[in-house]
Amino acid sequence: MPHPQMFADDDPALARVRALALALPGAQEKVSHGRPAFFTTKVFAYYGGSHKVDGDWHEHPQCLMVLLDEDERTALLEEDRSFVPAYLGPSGWLGVDLPAPDERGWDEVAELLDASFRLTAPVRLVRELDG
Repeated sequence: MPHPQMFADDDPALARVRALALALPGAQEKVSHGRPAFFTTKVFAYYGGSHKVDGDWHEHPQCLMVLLDEDERTALLEEDRSFVPAYLGPSGWLGVDLPAPDERGWDEVAELLDASFRLTAPVRLVRELDG
């Protein structure tokens, strides 16, 4: 049974994430488990996520889930806008709530996408990004 779609196609925050993610070399988008996923050979970001607190699910429909190095992940986890996502968290993924589409903070979103891309993309695509 397929997962239901868990996002709105006309979501302005998704449009901003999509533009940033798909600007990376070789990046593509697919729907995985009902959420937009951005990938090359491996997924480097998901839009939207959830986590459990005291047995209750907490949805974060406008967040970015990324894979980060341990130091960056640890630093971001100290902020209220960050969380360890269900299922992917034990593998090092982190969820970060996004700013509103018209607010400041999107430069950091681009940096998070870049960092996750560098950890998951093939070497040739990272070289293309640096080129």
